[in-house]
Amino acid sequence: MFTGIVTAIGTVVEAEAKGPSLKRLAIASPYDAAGIEIGASIACAGVCLTVTGLRPRSDGEPGCIFQVEAAAETLSKTLVGDWAPGTRINLERSLKVGDELGGHLVTGHVDGVATILKIDPIEANPDEQWGATARFHIRAPQGLAPFIATKGSICLDGTSLTVNSVEDDVFTVLLIPHSFSVTTWGQRKAGDPIHLEVDLMARYAARLAEARPQG
Repeated sequence: MFTGIVTAIGTVVEAEAKGPSLKRLAIASPYDAAGIEIGASIACAGVCLTVTGLRPRSDGEPGCIFQVEAAAETLSKTLVGDWAPGTRINLERSLKVGDELGGHLVTGHVDGVATILKIDPIEANPDEQWGATARFHIRAPQGLAPFIATKGSICLDGTSLTVNSVEDDVFTVLLIPHSFSVTTWGQRKAGDPIHLEVDLMARYAARLAEARPQG
């Protein structure tokens, strides 16, 4: 379980297909290897992946390189199959008992791939690359729009965000300069695909509504 509060940016250093339904990745991160166990879960751009190996970094930077593997279901629902050396991704370690829940409950089970339609800078500030904030207009994947509500929570590329508006299958979110500086959002542009996970409570509420007896 995660919160959608990104704690680091990682870089893919190795990407190897192990057949049509398995991909092995090595990701350089600032995390201390001493605090990571084999089998631990790390959210990589919002995708919960299991650590299968650890080794020191060879670039002189602090941290470690952790290895993960993505199987058929993950490859079919996410962008992990497209990741190559040099791809930068948002990272978050899994929650521990007693940790502060700063975002919202995130499972790391991506529901689909959304598309950034437009980015509107707001309150331009010459000292900031993106100004005070920027509004992102995003199209939800087919079938997921009913789970997205104004003022509700959503996880995009591993980042917990608040939905500002919804119209049909297009919704908007606002990001502040701090978010751009500690995540990969500063690299995003119109047309980019992003991972989307709907709010856990919205998913269960919809399922309960479906199961309610009619008549």
